[in-house]
Amino acid sequence: MNAPQPQGAADAALAKSFEPAAIEARWYPLWESRGLFGQAQAGAPAAGEGLSTRASGYCIQLPPPNVTGTLHMGHAFQQTLMDTLVRWQRMKGSDVNWVVGTDHAGIATQVVVERQLQAQGLTRHDLGREKFLERVWEWKQQSGATIIGQMRRLGASGNWDYADTDGARAGYFTMDASMSAAVLEVFVSLHEQGLIYRGKRLVNWDPTLQTAVSDLEVDSEEEDGRIWEIRYPLAGGAVEVALPATDTEPARTVTVDALVVATTRPETMLGDTAVAVNPADARWAPLVGRTLRLPLSAADPAAWREIPIVADDYVDAKFGTGCVKITPAHDFNDWKLGERHALPVISILTRTATVSEDAPEAYRGLDRYDARKKVLEDLTALGLLVSEKPHKLTVPRSARTGVVVEPMLTDQWFVAMSERGHANGFFPGKSIADVCLQVVADGQVRFVPEHWRTTYDHWMENIQDWCISRQLWWGHQIPAWYKADAEGAAIHDGTVFVARDEAAARAQAAAAGWSGALVRDPDVLDTWFSSALVPFSSLGWPRATADLDRYLPSAVLVTGFDIIFFWVARMVMMTTFFTGRVPFRDVYINAIVRDAEGQKMSKSKGNTIDPLDLIDGVTLETLVEKSTVGLLRADHKARIEKQLRKSYPEGIPAYGADAVRFTFASLATFARTLNFDLNRCEGYRNFCNKLWNATRFVLMQTEGRDCGFAPHTADQCVPGGYMHFTPVSRWITSRLQRTEASIEQALADYRFDVAARELYEFAWNEYCDWYLELAKVDLASPDEAVQRGTRRTLLRTLETILRLAHPMIPFITEELWQKVAPLAHRYGERGVQSLTGEALAAAIAEQRHSISTQRFPVAELGKIDASSEAAVAELRTMVDACRALRGEMNVSPAQKLPLVVAGPRERAAAHAPYLQVLAKLSGVELLDTLPADSIAPVQIVGDFRLMLKVEIDVAAERERLDKEIARIDGEVRKATGKLTNASFVDRAPPAVVAQERERLAGFESTVARLREQRAKLG
Repeated sequence: MNAPQPQGAADAALAKSFEPAAIEARWYPLWESRGLFGQAQAGAPAAGEGLSTRASGYCIQLPPPNVTGTLHMGHAFQQTLMDTLVRWQRMKGSDVNWVVGTDHAGIATQVVVERQLQAQGLTRHDLGREKFLERVWEWKQQSGATIIGQMRRLGASGNWDYADTDGARAGYFTMDASMSAAVLEVFVSLHEQGLIYRGKRLVNWDPTLQTAVSDLEVDSEEEDGRIWEIRYPLAGGAVEVALPATDTEPARTVTVDALVVATTRPETMLGDTAVAVNPADARWAPLVGRTLRLPLSAADPAAWREIPIVADDYVDAKFGTGCVKITPAHDFNDWKLGERHALPVISILTRTATVSEDAPEAYRGLDRYDARKKVLEDLTALGLLVSEKPHKLTVPRSARTGVVVEPMLTDQWFVAMSERGHANGFFPGKSIADVCLQVVADGQVRFVPEHWRTTYDHWMENIQDWCISRQLWWGHQIPAWYKADAEGAAIHDGTVFVARDEAAARAQAAAAGWSGALVRDPDVLDTWFSSALVPFSSLGWPRATADLDRYLPSAVLVTGFDIIFFWVARMVMMTTFFTGRVPFRDVYINAIVRDAEGQKMSKSKGNTIDPLDLIDGVTLETLVEKSTVGLLRADHKARIEKQLRKSYPEGIPAYGADAVRFTFASLATFARTLNFDLNRCEGYRNFCNKLWNATRFVLMQTEGRDCGFAPHTADQCVPGGYMHFTPVSRWITSRLQRTEASIEQALADYRFDVAARELYEFAWNEYCDWYLELAKVDLASPDEAVQRGTRRTLLRTLETILRLAHPMIPFITEELWQKVAPLAHRYGERGVQSLTGEALAAAIAEQRHSISTQRFPVAELGKIDASSEAAVAELRTMVDACRALRGEMNVSPAQKLPLVVAGPRERAAAHAPYLQVLAKLSGVELLDTLPADSIAPVQIVGDFRLMLKVEIDVAAERERLDKEIARIDGEVRKATGKLTNASFVDRAPPAVVAQERERLAGFESTVARLREQRAKLG
């Protein structure tokens, strides 16, 4: 009884070697052109499934990359994980919508275009706002889709047509009309609800860009600097202070005529309004309430401004002198202290970081660093500079310009985080911070790993009002209008009209009694403001769309810990307050990608890697050129070039997208960081080759042959019947069920590393290394029923492996599935092969079906066969024992020898055919006991004793064993010496000590076995 073979399955033979470039170039356009990445129609189940089995909407929001950007390793890592999840869910039958798009990246984009203008000798002010914005839009249209193309190269199966308003097939853009409408509505609504206000606060200020920047746009790194100590004279002359006794000093009275403060920014003393001490500091507490004369605050020392001495727990009495100068306008901590003590605020720097008109005349107009130099010179001349010392300090620099940012007191727009007296209808009486904490506390939003919840909670519990305005031109202009004077300048009298358009603002002005001109606020909104709306604005809000019900909340947000504050928390804020729902159920915090040595990747270090170079390969010279372009310092270029030539002497080979993705998945543990090593890419490229070659072997064994798919009954599946599954075939089927269950659970738990490991170990170790070899024995069986069962198992197991692997390695699995599925009788909708003959051949020829829409494997626990698993485990141990015997006797693997086996004969006989092939034996002799006079080495496996039958030169064997025993005794002495050395045991890492103990145990076991063997030889 022969099953008909599908025609066309072998029309295009599988190439001899795996070449990823051609496969990737062929399959991605085909997937996309067939609409395989789009969401299902509302209420429509997948083919072959009823509504009762259809999963609910499964949505993932892509963290929108900057439209100015290119794909970096962090992007590639995150997107691999997201794509793995959405491909897995599609195969499970879920209604998947991976919402993708790009962010307008206010500062980054404006900087790029301004640099283009600088190259032409122009500034944005030369063009004016309208023309400048036209230039930005032009640049966005020309270059903005670069990163989207790179994502496609990685295999990201985003829903590119969704929320795409300009037909670019790139998803949404945060400045497009639909998204902008949502931004406008949110801003105006928050203002109407009393949750947005305009006020004067300290912000991070970039003097070059002349805009406020968020904390995320500030890089704070330790640098070498200086610290100075300055005397501030006591007003009214010296005073006597009685000091209590201490552990080192008796009670005494001292004369105090000045306080000494330490500072790393002496120029800011021009804006000091107090000196603070700890109220418990006995040295200075008696002086609280007195005043100091602020040096340099006037040209005439007699006119120096007096500032108070205040007591505050903020001051660390043990740090420095215990006296801290307070400059509320130029330090965030000082600002808070100043508010507590109602101190005046004096801003002595302009927005370009020059000294302002509020400072003493002698310093006005100076750059901040020139002012520092002059302040120090003047203090020295007055004898008030006590000391100058080297000092390590943390310097905040703008990520975009590299300049040191200044805390700057400016008028900005803020979202009120702690305001409870608002008019929001969803959460009356609760502040934004309250709600954000509540939805995590009650489990509506879950962090994975869970410990990141602590980070989130800590920030929310100590949150400050959010500064949302930026002094840029590119972005969402704030919908606020002010009264204008005759020249069109804003009149800042506290009146502002926030409205959805200018007509509405004019109506507000008229109602307030103003009939004059209005001028719009020139500032734009923080980029994070529009990004915070993405979970609902991308789904059509403020319109009431069906997709808001289908896809909100989304299933999971995949993101890095560095933006928990800037994006994750703000999405929770905005989504809850405007929809009453959370934005996502889970927040998976992925590790941050570092280089192989654990160093942060940065262009200045020369250790960045372009993911596309891993996929496509790159020559050394091209790599050097890419990595040093734009670097201004010759020493940096030389250092980076030297490092690259050492690390990549042959450049970087092409690993292909699948190997890169598999590497990322395998590294996706719950750790805070991951070290990316190219050797892992090489290993997973080898895995792809292994899978390719295994498929070629299976195709050669099954094409044109009866593979057991003809109609038959269960009672025909017996030896001599139509089909028979040997214990070996039942073993691999059983192991497959366990692997399916493990991978399903791992993906559900976001343990991508576990899923990758389970797949690798089953496909490589069990299927390729063991089952294919064992199957060769069954394929040679004279029983055709065994042959059919083996071919069917080969095909069905391989086809299932391909489906298990597809979410992680989509390209190679699609290519191989097209060849394997028809032979496995699974080429059809959701694995149902209903076509036959020419109709099936036509479907195969046009590649009508894709693995990406097939069912993800589901474990059939009834197929777990413990007895077969035990039998094959025993067989594998016996094969390993035979190989160990060869090693002990220095017998070449190519030399075939007979094996003598003593033990249960029935089990031994079942193992014998496989042992003979896998252990390269000339035969297997079964005995009840081994010969008593034998001097050959013996291996014990459970109930069995195994011995290779070989003539032994006793004298030579004695000599060999004596040398080997002496060598291993030496290793035992070395390891024992280390482990009895207290210095080693106490100082070495625990893992190293444990490894040494394992080595010692192994040596001792080996030498004991060798001594036993040596004793037999006399």
